[in-house]
Amino acid sequence: MAIANLNDPYLSKGFEPIRMECDCAHLTIEGEVPADLDGTFYRIGPSPQFAPRGNYNPLNGDGMVHAFRVHKGNVSYRNRWVRTQQWNLEHAAGRALFGTSGVPSDSDSSVASMQTDGVANTNIIWHANKLLALEEGHGPIELDPVSLETIGRWSFNNKLPRNMTAHPKIDPDSGEMIFFANFPTGRVTRDIEFYVANASGDMVRSEMIRGPFPALVHDFAVTTDFVIIAMCPVTVSIKRAMAGAPLIAWEPEKGTHVGIMPRNGGVEDIRWFEGEACMVWHLMNAFNEGDRIVADVCQQEAPLFPFADGSPTDHRRATQYLTRWDFDWSKPGSFTVERLSDERCEYPRIDERRIGLSYRHGYVACIGGPGSDDIFHRGIGHFDHATMQMRIYAAGPRFAVAEPVFVPKQQGSREGEGYLLTNIFDEDRNASHLAIFDAEQIENGPIARAHLDHRVPVGFHGYWRGDFVNRSVRGRRQPNP
Repeated sequence: MAIANLNDPYLSKGFEPIRMECDCAHLTIEGEVPADLDGTFYRIGPSPQFAPRGNYNPLNGDGMVHAFRVHKGNVSYRNRWVRTQQWNLEHAAGRALFGTSGVPSDSDSSVASMQTDGVANTNIIWHANKLLALEEGHGPIELDPVSLETIGRWSFNNKLPRNMTAHPKIDPDSGEMIFFANFPTGRVTRDIEFYVANASGDMVRSEMIRGPFPALVHDFAVTTDFVIIAMCPVTVSIKRAMAGAPLIAWEPEKGTHVGIMPRNGGVEDIRWFEGEACMVWHLMNAFNEGDRIVADVCQQEAPLFPFADGSPTDHRRATQYLTRWDFDWSKPGSFTVERLSDERCEYPRIDERRIGLSYRHGYVACIGGPGSDDIFHRGIGHFDHATMQMRIYAAGPRFAVAEPVFVPKQQGSREGEGYLLTNIFDEDRNASHLAIFDAEQIENGPIARAHLDHRVPVGFHGYWRGDFVNRSVRGRRQPNP
């Protein structure tokens, strides 16, 4: 049985949670699954097990993982909730105990002020032979990659004190994980903790970065030589909230600040660049050519958060566009901004063998989304940096499309040669399917669909773990066509 609340758009239609766990050995296939596609596609997002208390914020809903195993033309499926402390307490009680709104009074008195290991609902990655479910307010939760059984909190052998970003970067050459923690002590400060863990999962570096103001920092980027952290003027203030104003607010007068640190240097080497106010949730990729540093982002003029005085921002300014930021390391100060496409887009992904390097192909969810009159994305896009064109697959107005994930055809395939995978919710069927595209011809539609009999609630991010790939991927230095 699902939670139905037609008055809350994030609890209905494609976002409506499911309250079941199941296994299916053979999904119904439409088309032909490529024989060389071999591995598991994971999707993660919120699916609260009980009707939420108070106002529902999907960022704080119970994390559920969906796994599609693709092998020899067959697709099997399994889904499981992440058994966090919060999930276990609520499951035992048979009802929701923790509010999702962030308002303390929304939680049951029995769990007031209780510290848990989070909801593990935002991203899922593979590192150091561990499948990790992530959300930025807490540390990772390790899952069994086959059964999806929850193993427990992973803290890099007790070296991670609290939380980390949901968007770490895995260096395809070394296999090391580069990441950060916003508000690492749990207090709202300007501090950002920077970390590096090696391919074995051992923490080898930790440094504190002091930013210009306490800001929401969700994602970042790395290049061969640099780390790039953007601090946009979406600020967090306990003092402001105690005065009855918004906890999280848009303060455009502060501008956008981008800190760039050499990977072989330290915090004392950071150089800061400043630009006009904007908000960036996700970055597509970054690279450097000597002192020239490029970062490609999905940028919006203004977020949906209110101004500091509580007045609303214009929702039309929340449209996100693929945008290039260009920096000169030798001249800290300002940076140039160029819009690459006029197509609304979000959830950017690449061929991850090119993380930190110059690249040609990028993939996004598009059509609808923030800034439009539609909370769902209705298509996927393929942006070609060589032609500066966005090729689009439009699913249609009654289909909700999730973030696309690129899968190389073979370990040594050229960049962009492979498949694009995503989940699509069909409103007429009230069910979802796994859609598989030829990544070089997405406008022709899926070459195969693996159909479920229920929804995969529209969530956040996905990950492909290929059977032929160790995640410290070799062959990264192949020429970029």
